[in-house]
Amino acid sequence: MLRIENLHVSVEDKKILNGIDLHVGPGEVHAIMGPNGSGKSTLAWVIAGNEDYQIEEGNLLFKGQPIEDLDPEERAVQGIFLSFQYPVEIPGVTVTNFIKTSVNAIRKARGLSDMPAGELLQKIRKTAEKLQIDSKFLSRSLNEGFSGGEKKRNEVFQMMMHEPTLSILDETDSGLDIDALKIVARGVNEMRSPKRSTVVITHYERLLEYIVPDYVHVILDGKIVKSGDKTLAQKLEAQGYDWIKNS
Repeated sequence: MLRIENLHVSVEDKKILNGIDLHVGPGEVHAIMGPNGSGKSTLAWVIAGNEDYQIEEGNLLFKGQPIEDLDPEERAVQGIFLSFQYPVEIPGVTVTNFIKTSVNAIRKARGLSDMPAGELLQKIRKTAEKLQIDSKFLSRSLNEGFSGGEKKRNEVFQMMMHEPTLSILDETDSGLDIDALKIVARGVNEMRSPKRSTVVITHYERLLEYIVPDYVHVILDGKIVKSGDKTLAQKLEAQGYDWIKNS
């Protein structure tokens, strides 16, 4: 699904990633953990195609094909979705209209016709119900005046509507209380299938109690220094990152 080999990345002449190697297979969930400034979000942005980040060396393959030269829109059409850590407000564009436009734009790029309006509205309603999003929320301007939790829930709503092949969740749990966390995790888990993969970037082990990863990776100084299963996240929660630095 996703293969990253010896990836070196800089932004504004500052080196951020220093040789990332990561292989995410179909149906797998990978958690990325690490302290602030370690390169977690940079990795997410590079996979999604943010042009502010310069790939200096290495390979970035999706479904066996290089994607370094594809812009973010082309990567979205290919099936890559990024849930933003800090979603952007778009005044004047309702959540529903944004979803309609983005879903049909991706379909058009894939050579498909627009989803019939009734079918799309039905899917919007059913997906909103699963995330306990009411109809008033859907008529609000995208992210304008949303709480942190509402923004993160809306990101997962968009993911479920787009049904991407690869979902990258950048600190989707930040700012969520325990009830909202459970709802968001339920949406993510519903998307799990042998044909879809997920990369979860988080600081906290608590999210991984609800979205159980197949693999956990620790990034320090722009490089994956340790990998394991869920028990690695539990050890990080108990001991922090110093034990890895000193080992």
